[in-house]
Amino acid sequence: ASGRRIDLSQGGLTQTGSEFDFAIEGQGFFLIQTSEGERLTRAGHFLPNTNGELVNPDGNFLLDAGGAPIFVPPDAQRIALAEDGTLSADGTPLTIMGVWQPMDIADLQHTNGVAFEAPNGIQPSDDAILLQGFIEGSNVNPVSEIARMIEVQRAYELGQGFLDKEDERVRAFIRTIGARA
Repeated sequence: ASGRRIDLSQGGLTQTGSEFDFAIEGQGFFLIQTSEGERLTRAGHFLPNTNGELVNPDGNFLLDAGGAPIFVPPDAQRIALAEDGTLSADGTPLTIMGVWQPMDIADLQHTNGVAFEAPNGIQPSDDAILLQGFIEGSNVNPVSEIARMIEVQRAYELGQGFLDKEDERVRAFIRTIGARA
């Protein structure tokens, strides 16, 4: 079995039409504030909470390019996101959504769900396009993952067979020694 690795390839984009669904095309992550601190994610489904702040389904705040929670006025009729990250309500710019990269991609650590920690810090990402009304799907290839699971299972069975044979060999040795005594 091999260790867990993080695949940063982009998943397929699905159009939802929701004004609070955002996707990143290219490299980068959204920054969210969790109870454990700031985390990176590519999961772009957000909704305004009772205070008008954009949060993910777990209640974590979506942060803008300055690291502050994004607020959407409750009376806004139309929310629009430009490709450069400018979020507007009824034509009035509200903030610029941040798109971030870890300083060292090799140190990115999966924390829970779809969140990642970047222990060595983060930096703005310049080569990403933000899309509104889309969410990114999983980048997992189910066929290759099933094949990998079968491979791991076979390796486990091979190891188990070896242990069973070794156990039988030791038992036979003990029986032989016991019979001579």
